[in-house]
Amino acid sequence: MDIILLEKVANLGSLGDRVSVRSGYARNFLLPQGKATLATAANVARFEARRADLEKAAADLLGAAQTRAASFDGFKLTLTAKAGNEGKLFGSIGTGDIADAATAAGKLLERAEVRMPNGPLRSVGEHVVSVHLHADVDVDLALVIVAEEQG
Repeated sequence: MDIILLEKVANLGSLGDRVSVRSGYARNFLLPQGKATLATAANVARFEARRADLEKAAADLLGAAQTRAASFDGFKLTLTAKAGNEGKLFGSIGTGDIADAATAAGKLLERAEVRMPNGPLRSVGEHVVSVHLHADVDVDLALVIVAEEQG
């Protein structure tokens, strides 16, 4: 199925690219999310008329993401969790926990923006997780997990 991308999509293309994808991917993800439109003659003409507006909106989103990325420079997030004597957590720290703690610390962060390719964190210490703010902007977030005082 031929489509025109209305925004940059990872591993597919950028704004204005005409690409061929499987029909299920287009029907179930790209079209409903507004990331693409069918590559018909009418849609191509409509896209070319709106191209400048779409490029300006994409540039604004990129600028906002870069500003947010700059706010994470030097930021270190500290979380407390129950842990055993050997530093192993009772449970784990996941994307939701990190997003909630960052938001509480004043850095607006969505759960979907936190990337943990190695799965949830299960030990006390310093860790680094990736924050995906935009298709072109990724930031490393320093994270310190300390054991909760048992008393």
